[in-house]
Amino acid sequence: MRFSDDHPAPPAAASGRPVRLGLRENWLQFTLLVIVNVCVGGLVGLERTTVPLIGTDVFGLTSDLAVFSFIIAFGITKALTNLAAGALTARFRRKQLLVAGWLIGVPVPFALAWAPSWGWIVAANVLLGLNQGLTWSMTVNMKIDLVGPARRGLATGLNEAAGYTAVGVTALLTGYLATVYGLRPVPELIGTVFVAAGLALSLAVRDTAAHVALELAQHTRPLPDGEDTALAATFARTSWHNRSLRGAGQAGLVNNLNDGLTWGVFPLLFTEHGLGLAAVGLIKGLYPILWGLGQIPTGHLADRIGRKPLIVSGMLVQAAGFVLALALLDRPLLAGVLSATALGIGTAMVYPALIASVSDHAHPAWRANALGTYRFWRDIGYAAGALVAGVLADTLGLDATVIAAAVLTAASGLLAARWITEHPVR
Repeated sequence: MRFSDDHPAPPAAASGRPVRLGLRENWLQFTLLVIVNVCVGGLVGLERTTVPLIGTDVFGLTSDLAVFSFIIAFGITKALTNLAAGALTARFRRKQLLVAGWLIGVPVPFALAWAPSWGWIVAANVLLGLNQGLTWSMTVNMKIDLVGPARRGLATGLNEAAGYTAVGVTALLTGYLATVYGLRPVPELIGTVFVAAGLALSLAVRDTAAHVALELAQHTRPLPDGEDTALAATFARTSWHNRSLRGAGQAGLVNNLNDGLTWGVFPLLFTEHGLGLAAVGLIKGLYPILWGLGQIPTGHLADRIGRKPLIVSGMLVQAAGFVLALALLDRPLLAGVLSATALGIGTAMVYPALIASVSDHAHPAWRANALGTYRFWRDIGYAAGALVAGVLADTLGLDATVIAAAVLTAASGLLAARWITEHPVR
């Protein structure tokens, strides 16, 4: 028999162990899931430094939009998978979806290493989007399930810290390996380690259906009569009807628009201004490392001072990061490092607070679908960022693309200030 948010399990694990909510009570399973997300982040980190340059240097692409097409494919696929993942939890256990995500990701490092044409790179990113949508969605859902309402900010902070620190470290490593061994195949093949370790650890993790059932049993606010928990109703509620959820969705979209834009633009911008692969790898690695590590204190802070202050100020710090990139471009390494620092810190402020805010405003009965909807809009930002970057870069240049990102990010912060309200943690 399977259990889901809509069909709660009895408050006991399949192993017969008593089920309790909390980080300390579930530290071993939580730690395993943190390590799994290190592998999840490491796999996508393979692409941060080298793939845009593979497009231009190996396959001779001259259009920026064509180069960024791999990010568009990744973003659309991951966004749709995030959305489906919430609905799939009504039919399958979270662990089953986690393992399926890793099986889908097995071909990715090999395709990146030996793809005979750019189309293969784009196809590999469809698989990578499926992998990331399932594995990252399940790790964050399972951690939230384990810790209960009081530590959602810390749980999401630790989850995202593990993933994005791995993204950054892998970007640094691939930049170094590309300098020594070339753009392919050595930098990409370290992804085989992430796939093997992620799959093995996911098989060892226990499912969290019983923890969801326990939270439902303890929840102080019953599900209102007639409230629809299906995906379509939750999608509408999360995307538009609920102001706070709408505010979180647009901020998440613009946040990842920034990431998708810098993913494609920064390697081209800074190599155009004379930096080598190792320096570009430093810039591309520093951003997600700060983004990752910073989420441990900011996730905890979101539980103490609330979600909204971190979301609004974090978006404005990111906007300042784009300004720094252009203002100091005559000293490209300094510009890149300071910009990456501001972007990383700003994103660290925003990321766990947004996920925690969505969790606060969603009843456990439809929380998985709400998180899936939020993550859909957030990760559509990858595709939107790459599309905007490609069109603007081809028509107006890379500098104009960075200016547009700064304006959009500041505007998103102001919208978040207007729409998002705090919700008492249940």
